[in-house]
Amino acid sequence: MQEIHHLVDGQAKPGTSGNTAPVFNPATGEQTGQIGLASIKEVDQAVASSKAAFQEWGTVSVARRTKLLYNFRNLVEANADEIARRLTAEHGKVGDDARGEVARGIENIEFACGVADALKGTHTEHASTGVDVYSVRQPLGVCAGITPFNFPAMVPLWMIPNAVACGNTFILKPSERDPSAPRFIVELAQEAGFPPGVINMVNGDKVAVDRLLEHPDVKAVSFVGSTPIAKYVYATGAAHGKRVQALGGAKNHMIVLPDADINLAADAAVSAAYGSAGGVANQLVPAIKERMSKLVIGHGDDPASEMGPVITCEHRDRVAGYIAAGAEAGADVVVDGRDFVFEGNGSFIGVSLLDNVTTDMSVYTDEIFGPVLCVVRVDTYAEGVQMIADNDFGNGAAIFTRDGGAARQFQQDADAGMVGINVPIPVPVGYHSFGGWKDSLFGDTTMYGPEGLRFYTRPKVVTSRWPDPSTSSVDLGFPQNN
Repeated sequence: MQEIHHLVDGQAKPGTSGNTAPVFNPATGEQTGQIGLASIKEVDQAVASSKAAFQEWGTVSVARRTKLLYNFRNLVEANADEIARRLTAEHGKVGDDARGEVARGIENIEFACGVADALKGTHTEHASTGVDVYSVRQPLGVCAGITPFNFPAMVPLWMIPNAVACGNTFILKPSERDPSAPRFIVELAQEAGFPPGVINMVNGDKVAVDRLLEHPDVKAVSFVGSTPIAKYVYATGAAHGKRVQALGGAKNHMIVLPDADINLAADAAVSAAYGSAGGVANQLVPAIKERMSKLVIGHGDDPASEMGPVITCEHRDRVAGYIAAGAEAGADVVVDGRDFVFEGNGSFIGVSLLDNVTTDMSVYTDEIFGPVLCVVRVDTYAEGVQMIADNDFGNGAAIFTRDGGAARQFQQDADAGMVGINVPIPVPVGYHSFGGWKDSLFGDTTMYGPEGLRFYTRPKVVTSRWPDPSTSSVDLGFPQNN
């Protein structure tokens, strides 16, 4: 069984707290590893390491940082299959899904490789007589990232490249459920040449999270997870004087208009795992059902598998509970994932499709993290848009239509931070930024891309004058521009 240690100062550090957590293969139920959960003392050691490293790293040239990021990018790409294998082993993702996650992470390293242009600043010559003014962006110091189980490789790569590109040092606290992929990514960063302490990793639970949020030497915290925890992270971090970006839950809506390509919309709905539709639902629901019957569910390392298990057996039972609650509340269970039988002890559940869902049902209001598609029927476009506005989450929303005018109107009307037009999950490319509205984001900046660079830097404006000493005199008046 693998022992998964912390990585601090470029070295593996076995846990010393005495508290551990098991790591399972969700496809088999077998315990494959164990992590030590960091104590306050261990977190403090990681922060001290990062703080010491920042003294030099914060002034390393942009050229040098860029070269190391290119090394890192090349190593991640060369080891993409190994990262994907670890995702499959601990999260259960099928091969294509795991490799796709790694590819999206690499996009963010590639964006960070262009940091030299992004950090150029601005300059105004002769802003006043003999006075020049220029603006620069400087690093914050020690930054931390707390990442979720559902994207254990991609989300750390939303944070790490931009943070270190800007001259910060970084501490990663990954999910304790699937830590091997992020650990390997940090090892690759060390292999790329990042100095010891620039990128550290600590495994942990709430003890580690709270210490990172409260530690006076941690200047910024990035978080992705559920809305209740995002609220807690934001409130606690901000109360301790930190810059915080905390991405919460999502309930992404997909409106399908009557003129939409039903085959395209059905394919997208199955891929995206959540849909809402109006009168066109009588055509859409059978099309989705037909596609669901062909999905191959199995072990992630089987090339034939299209969907793997959920993360734990407890979570499988939670998903099943939502299906039962939906049925009890009056939804029509068109396809019931609870009916699928799998051999062995893996945390598998079949795909489910619920029709005639209403917005007061828990299967609609809650983030399920499971293969459950819901169809909410509305009579008009306006009702669909209002439904999105009334939902507590505002992560993403999509419309499927052939009408350019309707699509353009929707991008204005949709009360969400990311909008897709004939695109089911509008996750932006690495040189834009990711983040929602309402209870899907707490903080002033979204994740990665240009907003990520702004989050990991602070602006400084320099006003300079080099007068002739012979003309110097005392002037008690308020400075004026002449």
